[in-house]
Amino acid sequence: MSWLGNRTTSVPVILCTFVTFGSLTATLFAEPATTRPAGVDRETLRRKVAPAIQKGLRFLENAQAPDGGWKGGPQGTDPAITAMAAKAFIQDPAYGPKHPVVRRALTLVLKFQQPDGGIYDPRAGYANYSTSVVLMMLAALKDPALDKPIAAAQDFLKGKQWDESKTDPQDQPVEISHAWYGGAGYGEKKTRPDLSNTQMMIEALHESGLPPSDPAYKKAMCFISRCQMLSETNDQPFAQGAQDGGFIYSPANNGESKAGTITVGEKNFLRSYGSMTYAGFKSMIYANVDRQDPRVQAAWNWIRRYYTLEHNPNMPGAQSKQGLFYYYHTFAKALRAWGEPVIVDEKNVHHDWRMDLAEHILKQQKPDGSWVNSADRWMEGNPYLVTSYSLLALQEAIRDDR
Repeated sequence: MSWLGNRTTSVPVILCTFVTFGSLTATLFAEPATTRPAGVDRETLRRKVAPAIQKGLRFLENAQAPDGGWKGGPQGTDPAITAMAAKAFIQDPAYGPKHPVVRRALTLVLKFQQPDGGIYDPRAGYANYSTSVVLMMLAALKDPALDKPIAAAQDFLKGKQWDESKTDPQDQPVEISHAWYGGAGYGEKKTRPDLSNTQMMIEALHESGLPPSDPAYKKAMCFISRCQMLSETNDQPFAQGAQDGGFIYSPANNGESKAGTITVGEKNFLRSYGSMTYAGFKSMIYANVDRQDPRVQAAWNWIRRYYTLEHNPNMPGAQSKQGLFYYYHTFAKALRAWGEPVIVDEKNVHHDWRMDLAEHILKQQKPDGSWVNSADRWMEGNPYLVTSYSLLALQEAIRDDR
């Protein structure tokens, strides 16, 4: 059931298409085939990572500010970093949603909910990102008393998504053919969308219970498909001739990649890289795109081709450690959603991704329990953010599949 079979369909419509198969989709995700390698025993892995998780949580607990938050940028306490740290406590059995650390953080982030439903510091300039992260924290609490702020945050995110109701900085309507259509940016007026913010929005809507039938997912797939370096399914000029299958940062402004460009044959292409490829891959899973869809298969083949945890894959050498912990977190979320415990790469080498991830994260923990990235970019010099990334990634690795 490939949507590529109908060549008379316009490309923008194809880009926004995703297919659900009801019981077939449920079967694919619910029960691994008996021929699949089993991977590490989950209890063995839990015992391996438990001391590091507890040490990391103690670091964050000791660093919590009197107001209940953790410091971000120059504004001080940051609701997004606070929410990310709090989610790690919520998901840990030794702490849980009722722990005072969590309750203090909850009080703090709710103070940042604005009249428009978003949860952000107006001085910071990243309302969409902040609202997405806080929404995931609120959803993890599973508290009916939070239904109203959760619904308001969902509405805020959907309302900020670029679609026909908006115009770009040149006052052009953002119709389905527009490169911005379906994407999300940082949230400032007229800010161009990018895959990082879009995948955060999709993850937040998914985790907070918005069903994949909601139009927000279909719109997002239009944008996400335009971030994939795959000419068969991407109508943007920068992707013509591209067969890579990986993802870049944004199709806006003729395309943008934080990894620069790469020469294939005699042509230069925007260079795909790991953190965005796993982000796009994960978003397609959350949108219920069929596993046999060529976009999904191309992304999966990219993952098999570039599998590594030594660095952010396919980033140029000098930049290869940048965004590493963001990559770890996105890697863990994506592969757990995919449901395969072992990845067989293109050289037929078997990789137990959960154990690989755990080993790479554990060896980078500091004596005080924190993590920090010496290749500081995208705020990865902030130990509260990077420790949260690390703990959340480890928690994904030890979670049961059902």
